[in-house]
Amino acid sequence: MAEYIPSPREWVRDQVELYERSGGTEGTTLRDTGLPVIIVTHTGNKTGAIRKTPLMRVKDGANYILVGSLGGAPTNPVWVYNLRANPAIEIRDHTAVQPMRVREVEDGAERARLWKLAVSAYPPYADYQTRTTRRIPIFVAEPRSQPKREA
Repeated sequence: MAEYIPSPREWVRDQVELYERSGGTEGTTLRDTGLPVIIVTHTGNKTGAIRKTPLMRVKDGANYILVGSLGGAPTNPVWVYNLRANPAIEIRDHTAVQPMRVREVEDGAERARLWKLAVSAYPPYADYQTRTTRRIPIFVAEPRSQPKREA
């Protein structure tokens, strides 16, 4: 079992701890915004450790859209590199915890559709893209298919 390394950012550590300690009944919104967040559990690409990141809750059917905005910073958030290296993740959405697999969206039409959904869920994303020259990465988290059991 890999070691869990909490975020160096205090607000992230506090949010993850409250979310998990309450079983997904508290800490489910981003700080004071009231907007819903999920907890993404992923594997560090350099350490192999377990990392947990609160991200905006953006749904597309059974899938989640994960946006690597970092507030429009010039660099990607570290979790983007983790997902690129290790696409098996787990998402906690309130009380539900589900194993997922991510893929980075490269197709222009799919990316445009998902970006529109993301901006609708969290309008600051549009501003974040104007603050940076990098193309903000978008990932789709899809439920991992369950193996079929023999009757």
